[in-house]
Amino acid sequence: MITGDAKTRTVKIGDRILSPARSQRLWNHSPDGFNWGYSGSGPAQLALALLLEFSDDNIAPVLYQKFKAEIIAELPMDKDFELSEDLVKDWIIRNEPLTQVRRIYGKKENNAP
Repeated sequence: MITGDAKTRTVKIGDRILSPARSQRLWNHSPDGFNWGYSGSGPAQLALALLLEFSDDNIAPVLYQKFKAEIIAELPMDKDFELSEDLVKDWIIRNEPLTQVRRIYGKKENNAP
C-alpha cells in the first residue's frame, strides 16, 4: 500500500518512506518535496518518484505528467491518502505503449500528441 500523510507530506510504500531525492536528481520540480490533490510542482515530484519506483528511468519521465493529472491530482488535497501498488502498476501497463511511440518519433513528454 502507498500512503501519504497530509500533515508531514510523507509518502510511504509499505513501511518504507519514499524519498524525493532520486526523482529530484532527474527533474527537480519541488525542492520542498511531495504534495497531492492539485496539479502543481509537489504533485509532479510525487508522480515522478512513484513511477521511478514502479518502472524505470526511461518510462517514468515520459509518463509522469499524465500520471500526475490522472491519479495524483485527483487525490484529496490536504488529506491523507492510500493507493494500492496494483493501481500504479496497472496504470503503467495501460500507458506504457506511449513511451514506445515517443521513443520512435523522438518526442519528449512535453511535446507528446
